[in-house]
Amino acid sequence: MSFKLQVGEMQTEYLTDKDIWSHFNYIFSSKSKNSTTYKFVLIKSLLENLYNVDGNLQLSYSTLFNSFAKIYWNLVVHHRLNQINMVNKKSEVQKVLLDIQEKYQIPSTIVFDRLSPEVQLEVVLKVKRKCKINVMGALYGDTQATFYDFDNKIEQLRFSPSYYSFMQRFQRVLQYLTNYQLALFLEKFNTQGDTTNLLVRIENVSKRSSLDQFYRVLSSFYNGTCFYCGKSIKRKEAAHVDHFIPWSFVQADQLWNLVIACSPCNLSKSDKLASGLYLENLIERNDLFIQNEIGIKEDMEVYTPEKLQDLYKFSIDNGFTDIWVPKSII
Repeated sequence: MSFKLQVGEMQTEYLTDKDIWSHFNYIFSSKSKNSTTYKFVLIKSLLENLYNVDGNLQLSYSTLFNSFAKIYWNLVVHHRLNQINMVNKKSEVQKVLLDIQEKYQIPSTIVFDRLSPEVQLEVVLKVKRKCKINVMGALYGDTQATFYDFDNKIEQLRFSPSYYSFMQRFQRVLQYLTNYQLALFLEKFNTQGDTTNLLVRIENVSKRSSLDQFYRVLSSFYNGTCFYCGKSIKRKEAAHVDHFIPWSFVQADQLWNLVIACSPCNLSKSDKLASGLYLENLIERNDLFIQNEIGIKEDMEVYTPEKLQDLYKFSIDNGFTDIWVPKSII
């Protein structure tokens, strides 16, 4: 059975969009065996990490399952949602998280990024161990071995080039579809809300409760000025950490996509895409980060200017066409 595979080799590297849509249609249909939420959460995690791959489209398990563990913790512990289609049963990952919660007496109000680094690491390692057995092979099998290569020993997967391009071009639609299918599944086996209510929770399950760690790095670089309008920011409370490419599209927090904005610019920009002029400024800023070894090492190790340019392009392709500039220079 594919879900217990330890190594999976890609059967073909080229597929048409029609081929890939048929695979996703199968995953989201009743034909696919979805007794837990694993496949949906894995797809969400892959979408979050499209721009954390290396030049060979390889993604490490440590990065992938950090996202998976965060999503699952917030669904299971914070929102107290059952993840399996059996009465009085729990999925294996669900058991792991509830055991850790009990072990450290962690209140359900605590979201994943509020856990101590030590507990976060324990969660990720134990989730990764379970997912090697129960998750990697299942999605691989549902797509007829065309989605990715994976190797549980070296803890790495490699995207199919066709799938990777497809997911970039249809990222927003895939986010919506995955969130909706996850909400439908949870609605059947939980009594805590309808699909609409669950969708709101799912769409925000990856959000950090605080971007303070990024603020400390960014504020030291910007020296109290706004990235967009250049005006001085007098008070810390008026300085906002802004996702240059809107969070609603990228759904990840990476230093190379974050800037300091003043309150007027942050509120005005909201969910819009900034003018391409600022893209060039951000690329220059990131080059300085790399040259001076500023920032969070893991974020900058996978960054390239081409990735940021691709992300900007694909955000427009995915519907972010309302281009924004600060009011002060309109």
